[in-house]
Amino acid sequence: MSEQIKGKVDLNRVSHSVRAAQAVLQYGVGAMVDFPDQTLVTAAPEYWSGDTGRIYDDRFAKALRVDYFAIPTNIAYARFPEWYFCPKCRKFQPLQKWVDEYRKSANPKILERDEYMVEHMQCPKCKQDLVVARIVTVCEKGHLNDFPWVKWVHTKSKKPVCGTPALKFKTGASGTEGLEGLSVSCSCGATASLKGAFDKDCFEKLDQDAGTDFFRCSGNHPFRHIQEKCPCYPKTVQRGASSVYFPIVYSSLVIPPYADKLNVKIEQSKAFEDCVTVINDEEPEDKLNTIKKRLPKWTEKIALEVGALKTDVEKILIRKWLKPEKSEVDVTGIQYRIDEYYALTGEISSSSGKALGDFSREEMDIKEYIIPHIKSVSLIDKVRVVNALIGFSRISPAMNRNDKGFVDVKESDTRWYPAYEVRGEGIFIEFEQSDIDKWIRDNPAVIERAKRISDNYSTSFIGKNHPRTITPKFIMLHTLSHLLISQLSFECGYSIASLSERLYCSEESDGKTMAGIFIYTASGDSEGTLGGLVRQGRPDAFPQILKKAISHAQTCSNDPVCIMSKGQGRDSLNLAACHACGLLPETCCEERNAFLDRGLVIGTYDNKEIGFWRDMP
Repeated sequence: MSEQIKGKVDLNRVSHSVRAAQAVLQYGVGAMVDFPDQTLVTAAPEYWSGDTGRIYDDRFAKALRVDYFAIPTNIAYARFPEWYFCPKCRKFQPLQKWVDEYRKSANPKILERDEYMVEHMQCPKCKQDLVVARIVTVCEKGHLNDFPWVKWVHTKSKKPVCGTPALKFKTGASGTEGLEGLSVSCSCGATASLKGAFDKDCFEKLDQDAGTDFFRCSGNHPFRHIQEKCPCYPKTVQRGASSVYFPIVYSSLVIPPYADKLNVKIEQSKAFEDCVTVINDEEPEDKLNTIKKRLPKWTEKIALEVGALKTDVEKILIRKWLKPEKSEVDVTGIQYRIDEYYALTGEISSSSGKALGDFSREEMDIKEYIIPHIKSVSLIDKVRVVNALIGFSRISPAMNRNDKGFVDVKESDTRWYPAYEVRGEGIFIEFEQSDIDKWIRDNPAVIERAKRISDNYSTSFIGKNHPRTITPKFIMLHTLSHLLISQLSFECGYSIASLSERLYCSEESDGKTMAGIFIYTASGDSEGTLGGLVRQGRPDAFPQILKKAISHAQTCSNDPVCIMSKGQGRDSLNLAACHACGLLPETCCEERNAFLDRGLVIGTYDNKEIGFWRDMP
C-alpha cells in the first residue's frame, strides 16, 4: 500500500544537514537521524531533489549494475517516528493530529509560512517543545514501524480498542525504576506500563493470549513511503540502538585505465553530461541503437570540448557504453581485488603514460630498504576511492544483497547509488610469498592458532552465512596492517581514523597469489592529500616505522592476559589483540576489528618461533 506525498517542505540547511560521508554511512538511506528539534528518516534516492553531483567509476558501476554514483546533496527526509508527546500536558498522539491542532490555533501568517509545523514543533496549547517517542519496532525483513501504542495499552488492559483513543504518556513515582515506571493511558480507562515491551516474542505471546492477530509487523518502509505485507512479528528496540540500522557500503579504488587524465576530463565535460542525459531518457531496448547511431557526433563534440584526439575519445566512449558487461562480479570478492593488485604492483599501467588523473604510482628500489620479507614498496601519490551505499539491514548485519534481511536503498530502475569519494594517497607493500610459505611450513603451531580463529568464525552468525577459511597469511598481514597504521599516526601526525587499510591476500587457486597491504588516507577532507603519508614510505623513513611498529607489538599493557588469550573480541575472532595493542577505529578496518593476532607477528611467550617478524633487527 503506497502513500501519496502531498508535497515537500524545505528544511533549515544549517540545523538539518549532514556530511556526505555520514549520509552514506551511519545516516544513510533508511536510517533515523536525530536533528535538534525532530527525528527524521533519510528517504530513498528517488525522492531527493535537484541535480546530484555525479561520481564516475566504470569498473565499480558495471559491477553494481548502475550507470554512475551520486554525492548526497539535497537529501529528502521522511518524518519518523510519528508519535510525539508534550512533556507538560503529557498528551501522546501521532504527528498528524498535532499538525491538525496546530492548524486550528496558529496565526494565519505563520500557517502561510509553515503549514506543516516544521520550523518549531510544539504543543499548540502548552507551547512546550514536543518530544519524539523513545522506542520503535523493527523486523528481520528490514521494516521499521512505530510501536503499537494504541493496541498495546488496550490489549494489556484486556479491553477492546476504543473508537477515538486519546493517549497520555506518564512517568511513575521516583521510586519506580525501568519500564514499569513508564505507562500509557487512554481516555477510555485503559492503562498499561511498558513492562515486557522488550521481551523476546512479546508481541507473538500477546496475540496468542488474546486470540488476535494485532501485533504482526506493519511492513512499513518509511524511507520509501510504502507498506508491505509482512508475516513476521517485530522486535521492540530503542530508537538509537545500533541494531536498528546496518549500512552495507562497498568501496573501490579507481584504477587505470578508468583513472586516466583523459577519462577524467571526458567525465567532467558538459558535452558528456548531455550525452548521458540523452541515453538515460531512452528506453532500455533502444539505448544501444541510439549510442551506435550518435557516437560519431558525440565523439566530435566531446573531443572539441576537452581538446583531445577523436580516436582517443572514441575508445573511451566505446569502453564506457558499448563494451559488453562481464558476468556478475562480486565487489567484495578476490577477482575484483586482483585488478587493483595489478595496478598497485605496476603490472598494468595507464596507456597515456604519466598523464594520470586520479592514480599515480611511484615504484621504489627495494634494495634501499634493507628489510626482510618485503618484495616491493610502491608510493601511490594520487588515488581516488569511491564508497557506495547499496543497502541496509536491521536486527542482524547483512554483507551482500543475497543475505536475509537485505533492503536495497533504490528501486530497480534507478541507475545510481548514493556515494562519496575520497582523494588521497597511500603506501602499498608487497610481501615475498615464498617467505610466508616457508614460515607456515616450518611452524605447525602457526596453523593451529589460525585454525582456532577460523573455527570460531565458522560458528559465528556471519560465518554460518558466509563461510571462509581464515589463513595464517591473512591474520599476519591484517595484524601488521593495524600495527603500521598505529605507528604511522605517531610518526606523521595523522589521526588514526583518517587512515584505512585494504588487504590483498589470496592463493593461486583463487586466480592469483596476492600478499599485500595498501594503507591510504580515508578522510573526506584535506588531511592526507599533501604528501605526508607518501613521504613516510621512502627508504629513509619506512624501515624505521616498520621496526618500531613490530617493536611496540612486543608488549601490551594488558599482557600477559592479552598475549595468552585463547579468544577475545567479537565472537572470539581475535587472539593476542586488544584495544591497547591491535584494535583500531572501525572506519580503519575492513574486517570490523576481527582476525588479529600479535602472536603470528612477534611470537608468544611460549613459542617465539611462530612470529613471522621474529628476526626483525
